[in-house]
Amino acid sequence: MKKLLPLTLIISLPFMALAQSFKPVNKEASPEVNKLLAFLYSIKGKQILSGQQNYNSDRDVFSDSAKAITGHYPAVWGSDFMLWGDKDLGQDLVNEAKQKWQDGYLVTLMWHQGRPIDNPPYDWKQSIQGKLTDAQWKELTTPNTELNKKWLAQVDVVAGYLKQLRDAHVPVLWRPYHEMNGVWFWWGNKKGNEGIIKLWKMMYDRYTNYHHLNNLIWVWGPNGLRDLPLDEAYDYKDFYPGADYVDVLGADIYHFDYEQRDYNDLLKVANGKIIALTETGELPKPEILAAQPEWAWFMVWTSWLWTDNTHERVRTIYSLPQTLNHEQVKALLNKN
Repeated sequence: MKKLLPLTLIISLPFMALAQSFKPVNKEASPEVNKLLAFLYSIKGKQILSGQQNYNSDRDVFSDSAKAITGHYPAVWGSDFMLWGDKDLGQDLVNEAKQKWQDGYLVTLMWHQGRPIDNPPYDWKQSIQGKLTDAQWKELTTPNTELNKKWLAQVDVVAGYLKQLRDAHVPVLWRPYHEMNGVWFWWGNKKGNEGIIKLWKMMYDRYTNYHHLNNLIWVWGPNGLRDLPLDEAYDYKDFYPGADYVDVLGADIYHFDYEQRDYNDLLKVANGKIIALTETGELPKPEILAAQPEWAWFMVWTSWLWTDNTHERVRTIYSLPQTLNHEQVKALLNKN
């Protein structure tokens, strides 16, 4: 493996001018965000970070599985603010995220948000995967309506948790409204400027300009394109909020669906920005990563690590020369 000292030098530069093609979309972004984004640009096209999603109730079980299989912990630790039971686990998640950052992991957080017309606990099928009528969507995205106020109350709760991470100087790879080009979530398949683009900008404005969450790196994560009946995921460009609102573009890819055409389409939309495998089921084969070198990290979804991957496949990807695992990234962060 190549020596990583040059990355250490790059990440410690005060303005990251040599490494970073794009500054954070939030002009008030924290020093930690600037340094983390610079690090991601420094490995762009050359190396990939290992990552693992964990449940918010079992915050390490799948990362521990990765260690047991490969001998390495993943570099990126992921979890979810999803509230579908009677207990809000947000504080536990925040406490764990703080510890993970202190221990040298990168932190990515997402949110399976309950449908704003519902009250918690949010049922998976009826609420998170429910639908909104066109009239309800219009009310939701219209300021000062009752549904808009209910949505604000939801996002403000999560903002309170993200503020704790801001105050602890933890940068967060923040991935809301994922798979928005698919048909299965209440925020899904809302094309155009009055659709998910508007809702994304509403959250961005609330979190950036109202709550001053300057610790967020905004990760836009659609689903990989597919045309399965009643399970479609449509063209990226129809759902993209634009370069002024997104730091990293991703794709959630399952069932070995690593189509080169889809990869090229995402690169075109990204226009030089970082891309990542924001969720994976089956890990890509080494030859896929060789043909698609721009992925900055992969994040295996919870138990798919061992239900849909062989141990040999996991070990192979974790041991590739271009893969950076927890120990290497921690060393870089500690040297900064």
